[in-house]
Amino acid sequence: MLRYTLMRLGIFVGCLVVVWGLVYSGLAPRGLGDSNGMWIVLLALLLSAPISFVVLRKERDRASVQVVQRVDRMKANLEANRSQEDEAADQAAPSQGQTPQTS
Repeated sequence: MLRYTLMRLGIFVGCLVVVWGLVYSGLAPRGLGDSNGMWIVLLALLLSAPISFVVLRKERDRASVQVVQRVDRMKANLEANRSQEDEAADQAAPSQGQTPQTS
């Protein structure tokens, strides 16, 4: 996941440098007043998003598999903890003079 994030950041920085060069060379329009910096960042974001979507497809798929595995592992751990709590509650009920309820 970190690798994917760093690769996206790298693509954004590359686009930022290219857009900055185009704006200051006069090939791309400048922002209005003091908004030039914001204009450059927004234009770089606009360009880097589709590039990242196409170029990083395989890396994004790998990252999503890792996320799914992590979520499945967390669900399994939660289920194991629930069953341990149920067993502990069932064992504690007879010792308190209560009878376990069956359905």
